[in-house]
Amino acid sequence: MKLRDTLSLSIRTVASYRTRSLLIILAMSLGVAAVVVLTALGDGARGYVVQQFSSVGTNLIIVLPGRAETSGGLPGAALGQTPRDLTLEDARSLVHLPQIRRYAPLNVGVAELASAGRLREVTVLGSTAAILPIRHMDLAQGSFLAREKGSERSAQIVLGAQLAQEFFPQSSPIGQRVRLGDRRFLVSGVLAPQGETMGFNTDEIVIIPIDYAQALFNTSSLFRILVETRSRSDLLPVKEAIRDILKQRHDGEEDITIITHDAVLATFDRILRALTLGVAGIAAISLAVAGILVMNVMLVSVSQRTSEVGLLKALGAPSSEIHRLFLAEALWLSLAGGIAGFALGQFGSLLIRLAYPQLPAWPPLWANVAGVGVAFITGLLASLLPAARAARLDPVRALSGK
Repeated sequence: MKLRDTLSLSIRTVASYRTRSLLIILAMSLGVAAVVVLTALGDGARGYVVQQFSSVGTNLIIVLPGRAETSGGLPGAALGQTPRDLTLEDARSLVHLPQIRRYAPLNVGVAELASAGRLREVTVLGSTAAILPIRHMDLAQGSFLAREKGSERSAQIVLGAQLAQEFFPQSSPIGQRVRLGDRRFLVSGVLAPQGETMGFNTDEIVIIPIDYAQALFNTSSLFRILVETRSRSDLLPVKEAIRDILKQRHDGEEDITIITHDAVLATFDRILRALTLGVAGIAAISLAVAGILVMNVMLVSVSQRTSEVGLLKALGAPSSEIHRLFLAEALWLSLAGGIAGFALGQFGSLLIRLAYPQLPAWPPLWANVAGVGVAFITGLLASLLPAARAARLDPVRALSGK
C-alpha cells in the first residue's frame, strides 16, 4: 500500500466514524485554544504594564526618602538620629549633573477644591514646570506653571480635564479663580485628557507650584524627586552620582532609595513572563488529557475494527502498513484538532480585545506554534499503543472477530 493510499484510506476511515472523530477533535481543539487564549492574556497583561510604565516616563530615576535595603550597622540609628527628609535644596543640588536633562520635585496630598458653588476633594501635585515633559502629559488650554526662576511665586493652578469640565462646564476655566484648601489660585491651564495611568487618574488632579504645595500641606519635605536623564545609558552613572551627592548632604548617611525606570520595568517583565509560561503550562495539561482520550478511543476502535484489520492482513497487508494506517488516522485527527483549536483561540483572543480594548491580548507566535505542535505530537504519541496492538493482531483470529 502506497503512502497516498494509506492517507486516503485513513481519512475516509476518520470521516466514516463522525461522532468519535468529532469528540477527539473537540478535545484537542479545546486544549490548543486554552493555550492560545491564556498566553494571549498573559502577554497582553505584560504589554499593558510595559505601556503603562512607558507612559509614566522614560530614562526616569525616582528618588525616595528612606532606605529600602537592609544593611549592617547604622550609625545614624545608633546615635538616635532618624533618616532625613528630601528637601528642595536636595533636588536643586542635582542640577549640576550634566547627564540630567530635567528634574521635578514632587509633593502629593489631598485638598478641597471649590469654585462657582461647586466643591470636591482632589489630589494635589506640587511640582515645577518640568513635571509636564517628565510625566509625558500634554496641555489642552492655557499655560503650565511658571518656571522656577521668574514668577515662581504666582499662585497658579493647572486643572485636570475632568475637573475643568465639572467646575466650568459653560465657560473657559483659564483666568478663573478657585480655592484650594484655604488658599486662592488662578487657573493658568488645563491638562489634556489622558485617563488612568498606573492607577492614577490624571484627569482628576490639580497641579500647583511646589512651594505652594509645601505651604498648603505644612511640610518642608518632598514626596519624590523625579529625574530624567539625557539618555538611557546615563541611568546607572546618574543613579550613583545622585547617591553620592545626597549622601554628602545628609552627613554621610545613605538614607534614600533610588529606583530606575528600567529596573522596575524589568522586574514586572520577568514576573509577567513567568506568569504567562505558567498558565501556558497549565493549559498544556489539557492537551495531555486530550492525548489520553485519543488513546482510549483508538484502543476501543481497534477492538471494533478487528475484522477489518484481519481482512487487510488476509489480503496481504503487512503489520507495518496496519501500524502506519492507525498512525495516519491519529495524525489527521490531531491536525484537525490543532487547526480548529488555533482558530478557536484566535477568536477567543479577539473577544478579549473587543471587551478590553486597552489590553493588547495578542497570542505570541511561540504559543500558536507550540499549541498546534504539542497537539500534533500528543496525538502521535497517544496512537502508538493502539497502532501497535492492531499491527500485532493474528489475521485468522481477527477475521473471526476475536
